[in-house]
Amino acid sequence: MVFFRSVSALSKLHSRVAQRPSLGSTVRWLQIQTSSDTDLQAQLRELIPEQQERLKKLKSEYGKVQLGNITVDMVIGGMRGMTGLLWETSLLDAEEGIRFRGLSIPECQKVLPAAKPGGEPLPEGLLWLLLTGKVPSKAQVDALSSELSSRAAVPDHVYNTIDALPVSAHPMTQFATGVMALQVQSEFQKAYEKGIHKSKYWEPTYEDSLNLIARLPVVAAYVYRRIYKDGQVIPKDDSLDYGANFAKMLGFDNSEMHELMRLYVTIHSDHEGGNVSAHTGHLVASALSDPYLSFAAALNGLAGPLHGLANQEVLLWIKSVVDECGENITKDQLKDYVWKTLNSGKVVPGFGHGVLRNTDPRYLCQREFAQKHLPNDPLFQLVSKLFDVVPPILTELGKVKNPWPNVDAHSGVLLNYYGLTEARYYTVLFGVSRSIGICSQLIWDRALGLALERPKSVTMDWLEQHCKKSA
Repeated sequence: MVFFRSVSALSKLHSRVAQRPSLGSTVRWLQIQTSSDTDLQAQLRELIPEQQERLKKLKSEYGKVQLGNITVDMVIGGMRGMTGLLWETSLLDAEEGIRFRGLSIPECQKVLPAAKPGGEPLPEGLLWLLLTGKVPSKAQVDALSSELSSRAAVPDHVYNTIDALPVSAHPMTQFATGVMALQVQSEFQKAYEKGIHKSKYWEPTYEDSLNLIARLPVVAAYVYRRIYKDGQVIPKDDSLDYGANFAKMLGFDNSEMHELMRLYVTIHSDHEGGNVSAHTGHLVASALSDPYLSFAAALNGLAGPLHGLANQEVLLWIKSVVDECGENITKDQLKDYVWKTLNSGKVVPGFGHGVLRNTDPRYLCQREFAQKHLPNDPLFQLVSKLFDVVPPILTELGKVKNPWPNVDAHSGVLLNYYGLTEARYYTVLFGVSRSIGICSQLIWDRALGLALERPKSVTMDWLEQHCKKSA
């Protein structure tokens, strides 16, 4: 993958769950950060010229190479399977799932620094990895954590803007409104208006991106406390890391909840560039809209029922199962309920994926967390039964390419167990997490000088005429 130059061995990783693609026969090689430099921006400044030359060479030598054929099905089917974006920070494989700069989730859990030995990876470490392609040291992660904390001050006008909305407004509406209110402090907008040279676009984009990532948990926690806790705000704690501080501002001091938030933010951070939120952020930013405008647009895509809102729908559906059948539902009863859901014209939320064709590794690592920390929780046991019951039914139905659970099938049950029971809020957590991936790529978009996105559209008349001519 990109930037992996000097290497050190990563020992063999054995599959921890039977359904996970086996890593036992492979050895992953990656660059372990050996520099003591804790200045992330300085490291980027060194990396960017090399990657600019790499892209220039790629375009000059291979610019006319075809990457595949475009069919009518692709045009009218949401561009599924169509290769059309450059996205450096992650790559999604249909069989094995997401890789962050070449590293799978189990590998990230093994090599990224944690808050405690054997703990979940710190999101700050993943941010460093996505931006540089290098696994950071604990000192570098701690420095980045401190820097984000120093950038996290949110001006009063942001809170006032959110307060202008009804408390009953959806949490994502309030969250996106807060992001737009933050935009008035955009360093990119100021620099652009002063005539900054395009070769320097990445620098104010970097400032905006780190400021945005730093401030999002504060804004998100404010929205949560405003809606669900009578507006009793909990200030940030500069002694805590990104995930733990977010959990504490929400109102959770449990160390296991802090670990869950670290895992949650890490695994939800990025999922290559074709999903709705990532693509929207990239598209809007290609017009040189600053990171605040671009990410606010991404959040509005994330809020859709077919994207980020799905994690809310999963927990509500699971609770409907419990309400009708009880917590001790048998697998046979569960099969009947699943068929009842499908026969009513609805879907079973949390199963299937637009790209994946196996169980989502983000689901599997959450399952492992539950097996470790809450094995006897009734809702977790119900989720485990669903894992056994739903895929065979969807396979029998014959209309689903991927009958396996995705990331949304598990996250709500974990959050619910630790007391974050307000399902309407879950997509905000997703939004905070996704900022790490989207903003990392936005910095590279500007560093590489990627073009304004402008695909060609056609009408049904054009398609009909073209196909008749081809026939």
